[in-house]
Amino acid sequence: MSDITYFANSGRENTEQVGLLAARRAQELGIDTVLIASSTGASALKIIPYMAGRQVVVVSRSTGRMRPNVQEMPVEVRRQLESLGARVLTCQHAFGGVNRAIRRKFETYQVDEIIAAALRVFGDGTKVCIEISLMAADAGLVRTDQDVISIAGSSGGSDTALVLQPANAQDFFDLKVKEIICKPRL
Repeated sequence: MSDITYFANSGRENTEQVGLLAARRAQELGIDTVLIASSTGASALKIIPYMAGRQVVVVSRSTGRMRPNVQEMPVEVRRQLESLGARVLTCQHAFGGVNRAIRRKFETYQVDEIIAAALRVFGDGTKVCIEISLMAADAGLVRTDQDVISIAGSSGGSDTALVLQPANAQDFFDLKVKEIICKPRL
């Protein structure tokens, strides 16, 4: 077993350390696939150098999340990530989408947003690590029978890394969080 690193604060100040810790654990466990949540691509660009020899999937926020027709990750950053060998996934959020529209219209929460709120008790990064693994599995970019490392965070940076076995969103309860590599103390 590996020790868990707890950061005193959340956010971008931990990004490089997360990359180092995640790469080390991937090496120890023989994990070939790493997921990185990155709204603008900045966190992914800092972490990718630590992931040499691994398949990297960068999961961006969905287009229109902040404002209609706006993608937060600039096209040139997406191209840069792809030139470094990463695959970039932009799609509907597993804990959002149509159900969020129902909440906004009818002012009632849906099951996926309740699940998201429950996962946030472990930190924003933990919720996002789980969510992006569902999204990547649904897109066929990760297998559901192999462990991955999932990296996410809060406050514009990476501060959380988990070892998990992804599941498709329709099989959410088959997802297994196997290890916490690091996270903020909150």
